[in-house]
Amino acid sequence: MEGMVVQRAECKPENYMKLKKLQIAESTKPQRLSQQLEKAVANIYKPVANHVVNLEFEKKKKREGRMVRAERQVVLDMLFSAFERHQYYNIKDLVDITKQPVTYLKEIREIGLYNTMGAHKSTWELKPEYRHYSSEEEVDMNVD
Repeated sequence: MEGMVVQRAECKPENYMKLKKLQIAESTKPQRLSQQLEKAVANIYKPVANHVVNLEFEKKKKREGRMVRAERQVVLDMLFSAFERHQYYNIKDLVDITKQPVTYLKEIREIGLYNTMGAHKSTWELKPEYRHYSSEEEVDMNVD
């Protein structure tokens, strides 16, 4: 488009100056105002040396006592009976079932495999030679 400006026009609203003054006055107001309270706030939280949750945990720890290593064969029996119920276990679940320290359970590695990938990531399962249930693949092969 080509052309030449012939006439110039400027438009202003009738109350433009009034609107601008209101806008400037609004922007100079502080965004936050302090208020004086008539009554003091009643719920004052005082620091506590030991919280209720921590006290309950300490009591539970004292009741259960320290985890003492049981005989290796007893722990193996507990693990085998646990793996009869479910195929995969998290290490925390094995600790709860056997009441043995994590390091002791990890020492008994000859019966288990640790899954690092797949649907059962970060879980333990029995090695194939210790299982007395057959896997799905073996069942499919026997059916055909």
